[in-house]
Amino acid sequence: MSEPAPSVPAAGAVTPASPARPGRLRAWLDSLAVYRDRRVLAMLFIGFSSGLPFGALAEPLSAWLAGAGLDKTAIGLFALVSLPYSLKFLFAPFADRLPLPLLGRRLGRRRGWALATQIALIATLFGLGATQPGIDPLTTAALAFAVALASAMQDTVVDAYRVELLDDHSQAAGAATATFGWRLGQMAAGAGGLILADLLPWSTVYAAMAAAVLVGVVAILLNPEPKARTTPAALLLEEKATAWLEGGQGARWPRPLATVAAWLWAACVCPFLEFATRRGWVVVLLFILLYKFGDAVLGVMKVPFFLELGFSKTDIAEVVKLFGFVATVAGSLIGGLVLARLGIMRGLLVCGIAMGASNLVFVLQAWAGPDLAVLALTVSVENITTGMGMTAFVAYMSSLCNVAYTATQYALLTSLMAMGRTVLSSGAGWLADQVPWTTFFVLTTLAAVPGLALLLLLMHRYQPPEE
Repeated sequence: MSEPAPSVPAAGAVTPASPARPGRLRAWLDSLAVYRDRRVLAMLFIGFSSGLPFGALAEPLSAWLAGAGLDKTAIGLFALVSLPYSLKFLFAPFADRLPLPLLGRRLGRRRGWALATQIALIATLFGLGATQPGIDPLTTAALAFAVALASAMQDTVVDAYRVELLDDHSQAAGAATATFGWRLGQMAAGAGGLILADLLPWSTVYAAMAAAVLVGVVAILLNPEPKARTTPAALLLEEKATAWLEGGQGARWPRPLATVAAWLWAACVCPFLEFATRRGWVVVLLFILLYKFGDAVLGVMKVPFFLELGFSKTDIAEVVKLFGFVATVAGSLIGGLVLARLGIMRGLLVCGIAMGASNLVFVLQAWAGPDLAVLALTVSVENITTGMGMTAFVAYMSSLCNVAYTATQYALLTSLMAMGRTVLSSGAGWLADQVPWTTFFVLTTLAAVPGLALLLLLMHRYQPPEE
């Protein structure tokens, strides 16, 4: 949401300087009021429920497998159980188009799906804890895959729920709060699971994780169902599918086959087609691909850089644990505040510049060498700006989703973002081999420029009227 343009004083007029600063400060403080919104606060608990299974499938599962006597090769193969997180776009259309028979009637489409995935998550976490990986690792792998599938489906549904429940002004704060909750859930399951495992059997540990999902269940039950909406563009695309079914080529097909084809067209193809009708959509996709490019290139090589400087793995882990989590959460909340005050597009620009410029703090680290105080500063600055950029980015992608296809389009946009993070940053190691570290970090800062240039183009030529 944009703000009215400030009035320009007449030439020669004396503008009082003293009230301006308190006025600006009050405006920023007023922006914090968005975090008092009950729907925004609910995202903290829903985010906790989303992050918890991700943590449960990380360190605790690896520790359990190692303690059960599995070799490193087998433990490494267990990484494949997380495949459903990369395939959200395949089942997102079903969450968009198919209301569940019983829960859907009682709770609505979004809340019905959310509760169903949470129940599945509780059941699969209980089931995973009851397996014996030392005796039957395949059953453990199957249940871990089921946990990841239920978790990925929950993520898809609650992302759509967040986008539809919150108004435009609250999207950034909702994204920040959900990110905070997600990290709390991940830490509670990851670190908390390891601590509990020293005191209790693994079956009890995973039963406790399953019970913790109830935090998200209560949040879903206490909050309203978003109103189902559509748009003229979506209706037009779907009317073409209906016309094809009733009078076009579909009339020659067997009725059940034609009905399935028309449904798949409306659920899976129309979200692509609707997005492709928008002005500047290619620029938008390129921007999503490149906005975090510099940050992604840096992320691949920062640990090798720290190790090469002379830090131990314990030094890195302790500093990241102590400063990284707090800094990321603080950055997420700051990002939400910036967007609430400046609007999504200008907030994206501010957070993007901060995220790119923060890479230069690694140059300071290269000059300082293995200094723990500078490492704490480096990790804090990098995580604060990463949190700011991620919150702004999530809010922007949320704003792009057509309310008729929220889950599908959001899943597709986040998949494109992930591709930019993984594929485009794959050459980071080669680059680091060719140049000194200080030059590498300057280049990662410059790598943020194409994304920022595309953002300026979007703001100048393709910005929606309401922005």
